Amino acid sequence: MEEQKNNPFEELERSVHEVPANMKSKVMSDIANAKLVMEMASLFTCNIKSAINDSIKTNN
Repeated sequence: MEEQKNNPFEELERSVHEVPANMKSKVMSDIANAKLVMEMASLFTCNIKSAINDSIKTNN
């Protein structure tokens, strides 16, 4: 007699529910804000090394 094994991934798939629309929009808004902050930080810090090197560099 074969023993039937339960697949835990199938059980997870059955337990997935739709997220409420207001929560989904809040999460997406928070992600967009975080991405904006990261891009702004990158804008001001990404090239700081080359900017310092260029300002210190002397012309021969």
